[in-house]
Amino acid sequence: MNRFARLATRVVGAPLGLLWLEAAGEAAGALSECWPPETEPSRDVLECCRRVAQSGRPQFLARTGDGAAAFAFAGVPLIGGSGEVLGVLAVIDPAPREWSEGDVTDLSDLAAACSAQMRMRTRSENRRQARVAAEDAAQAAQGVAHRAQERLIRSELLLRASEDLADTSGLEEVRQRVGDLVSGDLKPVCIDLALLHHGALHHVRAPLAGEGPAVPESFDVGSPWPAAQAVRENRMIVVDAPPKAADPGVGLASPAFADQDLATAVCLPLRGTHRILGTLVLGWDTLYPIGVEERAVLTTIAGYTAQAVERALHLDERVTAARQLQRAMLTELPDTPGLELAALYRPALRDDMVGGDWYDAYPLPTGAHDGAPGGLALTVGDITGHDMQAAALMGQVRSMLRQADHDHPGKGPDQALTALEHACRRLDLPASGTAVHAHLHPASDGYWHLKWSNAGHPAPLLATAGGTAESLTEHDILLHHALPPRARTCAVRSLPPGSTLLLYTDGLVEEPGQDIEASIDRLAHLLATASPGVRLPALLQSLLDTVGPREAQDDTVLFAVRIPTDN
Repeated sequence: MNRFARLATRVVGAPLGLLWLEAAGEAAGALSECWPPETEPSRDVLECCRRVAQSGRPQFLARTGDGAAAFAFAGVPLIGGSGEVLGVLAVIDPAPREWSEGDVTDLSDLAAACSAQMRMRTRSENRRQARVAAEDAAQAAQGVAHRAQERLIRSELLLRASEDLADTSGLEEVRQRVGDLVSGDLKPVCIDLALLHHGALHHVRAPLAGEGPAVPESFDVGSPWPAAQAVRENRMIVVDAPPKAADPGVGLASPAFADQDLATAVCLPLRGTHRILGTLVLGWDTLYPIGVEERAVLTTIAGYTAQAVERALHLDERVTAARQLQRAMLTELPDTPGLELAALYRPALRDDMVGGDWYDAYPLPTGAHDGAPGGLALTVGDITGHDMQAAALMGQVRSMLRQADHDHPGKGPDQALTALEHACRRLDLPASGTAVHAHLHPASDGYWHLKWSNAGHPAPLLATAGGTAESLTEHDILLHHALPPRARTCAVRSLPPGSTLLLYTDGLVEEPGQDIEASIDRLAHLLATASPGVRLPALLQSLLDTVGPREAQDDTVLFAVRIPTDN
């Protein structure tokens, strides 16, 4: 909880932050860096927190410069799974201040994340209590062995549901886990997960065998299907054959079961934090009695499923935004006479890993090479991290490096990297990582002049028309905001027609348990022996498919430049 108090002060730029817990009735989690040491929050501050908790609504109290109030206060309630107030996340500024719309939004978002964390801890305690209940049921099984065994099976099912669904990250994975859970104990022959979106219920598919014939992707929530009725009425619907529906075209539960010869179906609403998310439908081909205990078990499984679905939807929204941000900053390669350019970006296999790998290419300003136009800047880099911050830092570093080239015409790539480091220190930008920055200029007889500076990045590979490849190993230390900028070196090479220059990030050659040097040697051999007629995009895809890890744990960039032989 201390992290949220610290984050709140940093995000809204207030010097003091705390968490006030409703159960304790006092401040908790006030950090030494957020609160003066050896002091306690004043009664006025605690009273503000109590008012927020009592009202259940955020309060943002400004302080003007006339001293009418002792401090500016902003507090947002922390809400539990049943809508109860767990506490308050608050920031305090003794200086005159009015809270902006951005402050309100940022503190509300942090409070929502903090509430989710507290609810997860509550669910962990529920799982612990369920485990204790399962042990008690086992001890009570003496004399009623068969009945106790059934209860134990149900308890274990709920434990597995809470644990297996707690770490899912996608809707298809949620559907798969639910199918695996209930198939072993409840033994339904059909499972359907349908989510509510824009007035329709959309089926979530999973790669399960025996899914049956194709069905429509969605059906209207106002339709007479029992699955839609469960969502509309927010209650469990149990149906036994023959279906008692006014419309003879309506099957036993949902369109997913329209062609199934079922005897019993149960439709369970998925109750999210703020709304009904959809429905979970189970079907049996023989009559299946749904008693009180079965109803409790099914309701609990639906609750765990709803939590997993809500988490997956939230993660999907975050990942989509992060990927859109990252892809928006990937460069559209310029059309450069005398050069062929191609780039390939592959994200990590895990959707929640959004990295800072990037490539860039842009024309250098006129005069950057003895006053002659036609120069091109090339960059491949990797900002440390696998989250939204890494993607955002990557965009800033990319733009600043471009500006450094345009602010220093006629200077080499080493000086552009040095200028970037100085700018990061002046702006207190916590960027760290590796990069290769290069300048290409046309020379005579179809040759191109290459200058590059390597900041701790994997060495570029240069293949010639003669079928050889070498590693351009010259390099300096990596980029890091805590290291003082120092002079960087610049290497030079003349590229003849038929040459291919390959820059890449470490996601291409790093794989757990594998020798990275062997991977680089293999990459160099494939590059050198590639057919001269193969197009660069096809070559990059082939290199990625052959050398890259099958299950990518990191995002990967490949960037190639070829000097055609017919220049």
